[in-house]
Amino acid sequence: MTRFMDVHRGVKNVTAERMREAYEADLAIEQEEGVHFERAWADPESGTVYCLSEAPSADAVQRVHERAGHKADEIHPVPLIV
Repeated sequence: MTRFMDVHRGVKNVTAERMREAYEADLAIEQEEGVHFERAWADPESGTVYCLSEAPSADAVQRVHERAGHKADEIHPVPLIV
């Protein structure tokens, strides 16, 4: 499986509680698409959220996010980690 970093832009009112709720919504259905979300970060000031996952494809990541109600704006493969 490949790791992916996805980006959500323009997220308003980002708080730790809202991040946790969105992350848990992804976790609740991730197995249905063969995805595993590892971690999420946010910059409340810019409204940008980042998620790191392992998945069979970027499309699988997007399907989970769409079903959970927060479609990603960008999804990038991360083939090299040091």
